[in-house]
Amino acid sequence: MALRFRNLNVSPSDPVEQWPVEAVHPAMDRGSVRDWKRLITAIDRDPWGKTARQVEHVLTYDRPYGVGNLMERVIRSARSAAADTEREAVASTIKQAIADSGLTRSEFASRIGTSVSRLSTYANGKVAPSATLMVRIERVAHEAARKTEPSA
Repeated sequence: MALRFRNLNVSPSDPVEQWPVEAVHPAMDRGSVRDWKRLITAIDRDPWGKTARQVEHVLTYDRPYGVGNLMERVIRSARSAAADTEREAVASTIKQAIADSGLTRSEFASRIGTSVSRLSTYANGKVAPSATLMVRIERVAHEAARKTEPSA
């Protein structure tokens, strides 16, 4: 049986990002694998977005058999994957800052106030630096690169 919404101004064929929580709940409870896949796709696309938050909200008061656990795992997995990607982007920015600075890793680490081994954990994405340290990394890289540029 096809999913239907009662007393709502949206249709099951509308993008799930347009659904209110009152539509997400029946989709989880009475929907088909096709409906769940649509929710999963939206969660994967934006792990902290509206659909993920709506699914979390539904799970606070209802645990559709089988689907509740699945959706929890989907949200956890999507958020973990997004965090890994973001950590890799930060690591890439740090590696580029070190390269652009023209400094050795030891000099760079000293200038930002950390050890070479800690700088390595940032550059490898094992640890994400604080926002203030990230600003310092970019400032030191910019200043060092400016000092090493040939004068015109």
